[in-house]
Amino acid sequence: MEKNRKTTISRLKEIGNRDATVLENTKFRVMIDDQGSMIPELSVIPGNGLRGSGRLNAHWLPWFRGNSGRPYNETKDSGFWKAGLLYNITGNFPCIPNFGPGLVINGIEIPAHGWTANSLWKFNSGGADDETGAAWAYSVLDSPDRAMPLSFKKIDAILPEQNIHYVSIKVSNNGETGQEICAGWHNTLGAPFLAEGCRITAAATAWTTAPAGSEFEPTARLAVGAEFDSLKKAPLIAGGTEDISQVPGPTGFTDLACGRIGEEIQLGWSSVVNPSLKTVYISFFPGPAAQTDDDIILRFTNLWMQYGGRSFTPWAAYDGGADLTYCLGCENALSAWAQGLEFSRGIKKLMGAPTTVIIPAGKSKTVRYGCLFAPYEGPSLNNGVLTIDAENNTLVGGGSGGCWRFNADPFFTVLKTLEKKTFS
Repeated sequence: MEKNRKTTISRLKEIGNRDATVLENTKFRVMIDDQGSMIPELSVIPGNGLRGSGRLNAHWLPWFRGNSGRPYNETKDSGFWKAGLLYNITGNFPCIPNFGPGLVINGIEIPAHGWTANSLWKFNSGGADDETGAAWAYSVLDSPDRAMPLSFKKIDAILPEQNIHYVSIKVSNNGETGQEICAGWHNTLGAPFLAEGCRITAAATAWTTAPAGSEFEPTARLAVGAEFDSLKKAPLIAGGTEDISQVPGPTGFTDLACGRIGEEIQLGWSSVVNPSLKTVYISFFPGPAAQTDDDIILRFTNLWMQYGGRSFTPWAAYDGGADLTYCLGCENALSAWAQGLEFSRGIKKLMGAPTTVIIPAGKSKTVRYGCLFAPYEGPSLNNGVLTIDAENNTLVGGGSGGCWRFNADPFFTVLKTLEKKTFS
């Protein structure tokens, strides 16, 4: 373990014999697995909303996650888990160069949600930085296929007195032709944080449900391929609308809705509030209006509403059984829904926004992301976060009951400083 006065970094083995990095300050902790950069724990010491000495974890820990301690075996395990991703899946993870099902494109086999979500990252170094106060970890990964010669450099970091996990991934194209890719973060929230009555909001101002032929069509209660402008009025297959901004209990359906982040947005964000626990989860990232030539900008928020519609493994214990899985994907991505790289390349734009980015030959682009998980007080955010404003050292969450200020680095200044120290 290495530490300064307020932040620490340590390496350990978590359940399933997975190597992991833990970054922690006095109130907040994040654990990042080397395998797929999966994040099973994003936890906080609660405020008044939860009594006792324990911690509250935001992220989904699926009952079916493979914890035998051995790697996924296609021959032995595919009958139940279907894919290596589902054997290891949990919490949040980065998805590059694919966001969606596995595919073969131009002879290149890319797994579901890309190599960054499936491969073993190499932990390179880490420390507690005296200049910035950050605890940080630096990891690297190379594409396993020379036909798409990408390399990835990743920094995970936390700061003192902030309940935020910062992460950046620099994507480099080491080849002689441009590489068109998707990118995203697959934030998945679960109990005890996720519960009936949670409120979902986002910067997105236009929404569409998954298209015909997607994996969600057989399990949907939302109308297929429908556009709408408010989560409070999502169209249903059976007619009428439903307020999907309020999380229900298990419904027996699994749906996907995709929201476009407008060109005028400086800071993209999505949020889930648990008003009973007085706790909020906010993801934030540079918006389209803040784009530079070196940025990968996430254009969409995807809501994967896994409320019990999949009567097949691994969601159910056996094919035809009851879906035992209740979680919410509050994801942010550059892709066409979750339809994968080939589909996203073909469609080019969704609701007027691009669905891919090209990494030029011999060049690099970087995507930056923050995940805040923190308690709040009073009624300010009980009905959901309505606005997010970025100030120096502060994120201001506005709600119907007022506003709440969070210590933050919304312009990713410290993360960029760490990048200069480690990526060069």
